[in-house]
Amino acid sequence: MTTQPMSSHLATPGAVRTLLQRAWRFNHPLALAVIFHLALTPLLLIAMFVDPRVIGGVNGWIKPLKFALSGAIYGATFLWLLTFVRGRTRLVQTIATITGVALLIETVLITMQVLRHTASHFNVATPFDGAVFSIMGIFIMALAVANFVLAVVLGFQRLPDPVVAWGVRWGLIISLAGMAPGVLMTTANLPPSTLAAVQMGQPVTIAGAHSVGVDDGGPGLPFLGWSTTGGDLRVGHFVGLHGLQALPFLAFLLTRAWATRRFSTPRRVALIWTAGAGYFALTVLLTWQALRAQPLLAPDRVTLLAATLLAAALAGALLVIIAAPGRRTTPQPA
Repeated sequence: MTTQPMSSHLATPGAVRTLLQRAWRFNHPLALAVIFHLALTPLLLIAMFVDPRVIGGVNGWIKPLKFALSGAIYGATFLWLLTFVRGRTRLVQTIATITGVALLIETVLITMQVLRHTASHFNVATPFDGAVFSIMGIFIMALAVANFVLAVVLGFQRLPDPVVAWGVRWGLIISLAGMAPGVLMTTANLPPSTLAAVQMGQPVTIAGAHSVGVDDGGPGLPFLGWSTTGGDLRVGHFVGLHGLQALPFLAFLLTRAWATRRFSTPRRVALIWTAGAGYFALTVLLTWQALRAQPLLAPDRVTLLAATLLAAALAGALLVIIAAPGRRTTPQPA
């Protein structure tokens, strides 16, 4: 099997069809997961508008819709990144299959729970609900392990263009950091109502929460649902996960002709490193803010100071890189 990086050119329906065919040949389960999530998205949009059922204080169909969108994006990006791996066909196929199966099972179970008029995440109200949540947790951990393995492989493998190499590596590292808040949701965060139930010796029906300091389902940002009255671990989770797209996309921009004419290869690598470190720090900052029970849009002085220092550090680093004299160099593998 050859693993040449797939083109990102999607100008025509024929190009999209060709790309999907190449993805299918590359790995059936992961390609199926991408196609499934793409096909499910419009159906969930329709369901959101025609079915008013409310779960956790919001339209029940919003959660599977968000997972369908993110599953399609994550699956397609991960498949593309796998094409950079050389000489490890069996490993590539294994982690591609694990990722595809994990994405499919996660979204299917979330959608099933909506059809059952109940929550999917943190729901341990019945043995069946607890089993569903446990299965989801197992496959999400498998997804994270696959991401980690790919990060290690591409961290040690030399790639022809160092700008692309570091964009891909930073994207994988940041996405791993973005998965950490998901772990905290179930291991270090119980809603006030659950804590009160534990203290009173009552049965526990919720094992974790997105929000910190308040119960899930309260006032939140439209569609996203991020709490506006307490912290919300989904903010850092969302920002971090999408580093998987943001850093490779920035690397792509820095390989365009306008960038190569203006900046030498070392300076473009420095720009990627600055962006990667800054994005990683932002993910940590947003998670730290949430753990201190602060809404995204209502940071305290300490959070604002940390954000200001981060912005100043990034601005200073970018100014030094852009203003420094340099000359064009031939890219060396990195």
